[in-house]
Amino acid sequence: MGGDKGVYDIVIAGGGMIGTSLALALAPLNLRVAVVEAIARKENQQPSFDDRSTALSRSTQRMFEAMGLWDEVVAASTPITNIHVSDKGRFGFSHIDAGEQGVEALGYVIINRVLGEVLQSRLNASSSVDVYCPARIDSITLGSDQATARLTSEGGDETLSCRLLIAADGAGSAVREMMGISVSKREYGQRAVIGNLLPEKRIENRAFERFTPQGPLAILPVADARAGFIWTVSESDAERVLALDDDAFLAEIQEEFGYRLGKFSSVGKRAAYPLILSKALRLTATRSVLIGNSAHGLHPVSAQGFNLGMRDVAALCDCIADAHKKGSEPFMSVSEKGSDPFLLGEGFDPGDAALLDRYATWRRSDQTKLVHFTDNLVRLFGSKRPGLRTLRNIGMLGFDLVPGVRPAFAKHTMGLAGELPRLSRGVPIR
Repeated sequence: MGGDKGVYDIVIAGGGMIGTSLALALAPLNLRVAVVEAIARKENQQPSFDDRSTALSRSTQRMFEAMGLWDEVVAASTPITNIHVSDKGRFGFSHIDAGEQGVEALGYVIINRVLGEVLQSRLNASSSVDVYCPARIDSITLGSDQATARLTSEGGDETLSCRLLIAADGAGSAVREMMGISVSKREYGQRAVIGNLLPEKRIENRAFERFTPQGPLAILPVADARAGFIWTVSESDAERVLALDDDAFLAEIQEEFGYRLGKFSSVGKRAAYPLILSKALRLTATRSVLIGNSAHGLHPVSAQGFNLGMRDVAALCDCIADAHKKGSEPFMSVSEKGSDPFLLGEGFDPGDAALLDRYATWRRSDQTKLVHFTDNLVRLFGSKRPGLRTLRNIGMLGFDLVPGVRPAFAKHTMGLAGELPRLSRGVPIR
């Protein structure tokens, strides 16, 4: 990459799936971009590229298509053609079918580690992005003309300067705190237990969402006829569940899910993480912006956290690309002191306040709606109040019977509601 060492247009704090995707999405603009990631790529504790499964929405699929990544991603993914939703101990169920929505799949499931390998391979081949890894941002300074980030790395201390600093370093974002942006948090008192198992019957590209007294249980299709699970259990019961031997664990998850897929067997390694709802009180500061989990952390009940972050990426890329095009196109103007025309150009500034305000305004509605939607689902199906139980039963039936409800829900699930950025529509950034 050309230019002065340590001087960039954009510095991205966080090299997980969202930060890496943003760097790759910006590549066609030929900007000077740096990614700073604290955890070495091969480390087992790398949280973004672990053995969890991620459901990719239709809008995320379109983004990877526009970025030229989809062929590699889909080759390692399993399509979801049907979603089945039920409530344990209650009558009624709901379903969404890809054929009814006129698409080949409602989404795709991929192992985070595998997606990470695709993204990292492409990033390694990029000449427009410098990667500082492992490196940690210890402090930042946000000035009117530039932002600076002071790093600690294996090679010693360094200082990077840029015109825009982007925090993509997760729900516990240290850079967000350095920006002076507060976040509201609420613990659900639950943990998500994750892993994969082998069902007796073929899952056949179906995804299941089962609401249970402890919390929702999602069963997702993954490779080799296996099924990934995200089982929400109470915080007080999590250690007991994790300590169960394989047979006892399978018996309990079978009791919660039922026998739609026959008998479960051969469970893999299990892990768990606490569930917290978080929302940044604002998305921008001087020459800095939040994307992904640094801006919002969702309950996994709707499997939309990563997809919401990818729409952050798409919207920010739109704002930057539009400003880049406008600022890089020279035009003729007339001097105030005379009639001689002179050439203007090179006015692009990715950290411009108006650009960041546009991004924040654009993303606020989508983020707020999805945060409220997932939180209300958890509250509705986690409540033991008789009135809400009745409402759940009616809602399950109405979902399939009331005209327009299912298509509208499917549209939101696929990430196709509202004003979509170019990448989310499958249009490349140039």
